[in-house]
Amino acid sequence: MKKVSSGKLKDYKAVNVYLSLGSNMGDRQYNLNEALRLIAQRAKLFEVSSTYETEPVGNPDQPRFLNLVARIQTRLAPLELLTLTKGIEAKMGRVKEDKPNAPRPIDIDILFYGDQVIKNRQLTVPHPRLMERAFVLVPLAEIAPKLIHPVSGKSAEKMLAELKQGVQGVFKLPGNG
Repeated sequence: MKKVSSGKLKDYKAVNVYLSLGSNMGDRQYNLNEALRLIAQRAKLFEVSSTYETEPVGNPDQPRFLNLVARIQTRLAPLELLTLTKGIEAKMGRVKEDKPNAPRPIDIDILFYGDQVIKNRQLTVPHPRLMERAFVLVPLAEIAPKLIHPVSGKSAEKMLAELKQGVQGVFKLPGNG
């Protein structure tokens, strides 16, 4: 396991990265597709899970989300990738609000950056809450069931099986995988 403290290293080799994408405003499927298109301009898009409709977490008085997980390969350093994803969110109309879990046209989270563990003010990888989120673990386990969390040592399928609330509220959309 590699430990990265700053998230900034020069001459990165291409690394596999897993991203979680979600949308609950506007044309949700278009938003997901557009975000993937914009990501693919700077990284190689390898695999995309099915799309899942999910109940909102933390703020139930808002529309349901569409969620998916994508595996990309990039040479961008972790903080450069974070800048890219936040730039895509802003370009697509996401406004950061004071209240967490507010509705959003797009949300892009870096789940894993290779097998690296990154913790600084801007970025924590693996994503700190991925082990508690069915809307992340279901699509992640679909495309990478054997992927090992570098801190817990558990596979994606094992984390999903151990999820306390189960997969309640996560529905695979028909006709997409």
